[in-house]
Amino acid sequence: MSAPAPSTTVSPAPRIVIAGAGPAAQALVRQLDGARFRGTITVLSNRDDAPAELLDLAELPQVSVRFGQPASFIDPDNRTVTTADGMEFSYDELVIATGSAPVSSPVAGAGRCLSYSTIDDAARIGDAVNEVTRELGRRPLGILVGTGAAAGQAEAVLRARGVSPIRTTVRPTAVVHSMDRAGTGLTAAGIVFADGSSMNGDLVVLAEERVSRDGLAASAGLATAPNGGIAINKEFRTSVPGVWAIGDAAAFDGVRLGLLVAAASAAGACAMQLMTAVAAEDRVPVAA
Repeated sequence: MSAPAPSTTVSPAPRIVIAGAGPAAQALVRQLDGARFRGTITVLSNRDDAPAELLDLAELPQVSVRFGQPASFIDPDNRTVTTADGMEFSYDELVIATGSAPVSSPVAGAGRCLSYSTIDDAARIGDAVNEVTRELGRRPLGILVGTGAAAGQAEAVLRARGVSPIRTTVRPTAVVHSMDRAGTGLTAAGIVFADGSSMNGDLVVLAEERVSRDGLAASAGLATAPNGGIAINKEFRTSVPGVWAIGDAAAFDGVRLGLLVAAASAAGACAMQLMTAVAAEDRVPVAA
C-alpha cells in the first residue's frame, strides 16, 4: 500500500498596515509597490478628505487607504490595530508614520511664509530663494526664526543658497508681507513682535520646535526617546517585534528622523527591510 501524498497549505499573503498617511507613509507605499510587494498594504489616514496623492495610491491593486480612520490602539501580541471608529486590522508588519506636531500654536500669517521642520523642506526653501532672487535681481535678505537643530539646518540651507539670514530666537506674533509684494504669492517678508517692534527683509523662514507624535506607540509599550519619538534602530525596527517606524514620528539616537534623513530615502531603506522580513517569515507552501 502506497503512502498518502503529503498535503500542502499555502499561507495567506503578507499584510502590512501603515498608521499614518503623510509624506513618509506615501513614500513607503510607493517604494513597496516598486519593489513588487506581493501582499496587501492598508493605510490608516486621519484625514477625512481625499487628497490627490492618496487617491493615486488607493488605485494600486494591493493598497487600501482608509480615510478618516486613524489608528488608536495597537495590540502587539495579537498583531492587530484598532481605529478610532472601532475597525480592527490584523497585520504581519506594522509601520507607524504618525509624523510630528508643532509645540506652539501657529504664528498669525505663518501659512504664507517658509517653514523648516525636516530635511525635505530644504528643496522648497531653495526654490523660493531662487524665485525671490530672480524677482529682486539680487541676493535676498532672509529672516530666520527658531532655535535648535531645525533652525541650524535651515540656516545652513539659506547660506548654501547665498543668503546670510538675520536669526532671532524671539517668537513673533505675526508674519507679514511687504506692501510692494502683497498678492504676488511669494513668501512673507517681515515679522512683528509682541512689543510692536518688527523686522523686515525679503523672505521669512520659521524653524520652530516640533515634537514627534509617539502617543500611539507609547501606549502599546514601544520604547520612546527621552525627548520624544519612537526609538528605532538602523533598520527602522522599534523595540517591539513586527513594528517599525519612519518619518518624524521616529527618533534615531534621540533625534527626530526627519532631521536626519529625507522621507524618500528612509522609505526606500525601510521598504527593503520590510521585504526581507516578509521573506524570512516563510510564506511558501508548507508540507502538512
